[in-house]
Amino acid sequence: MTSVHWPILRRLMLHPKRIAVVDDRRAWRGIELLVGAMHLAAEIEKRSSTKTVGIMLPTGGAFPMAALAAWMLGRVPVPISYLLKHEEAQYIVDDCETDIVLTAGALMEATGFTPTGVSVVKIEELDFKGVPEMRWPAGAASDDVAVLLYTSGTSGRPKGVMLTHGNLRANMRQIKRHAHLSADDVFLGVLPQFHSSGFTLLTLLPLTIGAKVVYSARFVPAQIVRLFREHRPTLFMGVPSMYNALMSVKQAKPEDFAELRLAVSGGEPLPQAIAEKMRERFGVVINEGYGLTETSPVTNWCIPEDYRPMSVGRAVPELETRIVDPASETELCAGREGEIRYRGPNVMKGYYKLPELTAEAFDSDGYFRTGDLGKLDPDGFLYITGRLKDLIIIAGENVAPREIEEVLNRAPGVAESVVVGKMDETRGEVPIAFVEPVEGAEIDPGALRAFCREQIAPFKVPREVRVMEKLPRNPTGKVLRRDLKVLANQDSTTEPTEPTEGTE
Repeated sequence: MTSVHWPILRRLMLHPKRIAVVDDRRAWRGIELLVGAMHLAAEIEKRSSTKTVGIMLPTGGAFPMAALAAWMLGRVPVPISYLLKHEEAQYIVDDCETDIVLTAGALMEATGFTPTGVSVVKIEELDFKGVPEMRWPAGAASDDVAVLLYTSGTSGRPKGVMLTHGNLRANMRQIKRHAHLSADDVFLGVLPQFHSSGFTLLTLLPLTIGAKVVYSARFVPAQIVRLFREHRPTLFMGVPSMYNALMSVKQAKPEDFAELRLAVSGGEPLPQAIAEKMRERFGVVINEGYGLTETSPVTNWCIPEDYRPMSVGRAVPELETRIVDPASETELCAGREGEIRYRGPNVMKGYYKLPELTAEAFDSDGYFRTGDLGKLDPDGFLYITGRLKDLIIIAGENVAPREIEEVLNRAPGVAESVVVGKMDETRGEVPIAFVEPVEGAEIDPGALRAFCREQIAPFKVPREVRVMEKLPRNPTGKVLRRDLKVLANQDSTTEPTEPTEGTE
């Protein structure tokens, strides 16, 4: 079968007593997930007639149960972020044209959000006792849409990314081969399951290969360390701020992470200061990965036996990569920076009900335009250098924010930094730095600029350094760079500045 759910159902049936999932509330054996999915399928069939099924559940075993129920009926699950503003969540409910949302009463109470215009099913109110109605699960063609994952992108309303059964199966196959994963692995999942990595990498993949997955609905550093001690995971994936937070747990020891084979960081560039501290304190080498919702999501991943600092690694199998000059559409050679583009079986079908936007997302050769900048080395290792829209153009010179951020992050007392461009009448743009200090540290902006001046060209030194107690982040911990750019440019009375030595 070409469907994403058949291999999971087969695995659950072959190993009914094996613990497949552990979450904050309980452990789930294979048979319990299977029976629960059948009960949910019966409820969906009774109360819904639409092709799509909304799912708004906390990270845990109930989520894959709900997705399996939808697939068994030939429906399309639509994960809904419970961390969105109410109007944004309702927009997704309306846009995907569902008539049902599977959720939990406690989550609705915590968020204050109740979807309107649909049947709201609180799964804790359902009766999962007894033998459910037996049914033959629906099949699916490789090109059939398997899930709608909504992503905010760079502007405007959230877009529904249509990932097919073939896309998801391909990406799981690619990841398994690339990272040498097996049923012997133990996954620790803290990323939300409405997120593409939480959905594919931390939910579908372990269930497909028969590996145990342990979930925590909230990222509490001390709790995560406790889960490391108790379950000895071999794979953990987080954003850089999560690794930084783990180092705040005073009781954490290197032996807590002794079984961790793959520590993966994604979502945003990994500051080298964090990577070095994790290695020095716990002996953990963080491997950077890269991907997008539109690519199911994994495209690149550094692995321990094939590791290079500051690289997101080689592309996964079956995926073609190009680095292209976006102005001339010319493919660039190794070492040259350009837009990263991909073509392969894990690349999305398109954006839901947005044919024009879908067409714009691909070039004439069928490669997906990521909007991210990067370069390949001669051995095929990819280095992310920024986003096309994030480049700061200072007096005609293109400056990647990450270059400045890496310097700032090495300065004493700096936990993390973000650099954005601010409009300037004389030079086009000037760099503005937002800095989050290490707990208890005091940062002198002038001293920090002097630190930068010793290590980078004068025109790249931040014009201003603004200290923030905490940088703004989205629900998965990624810094909201666009919000900081708006904040930097709120002052419309920027005075012309004198040219700085080092630029034309």
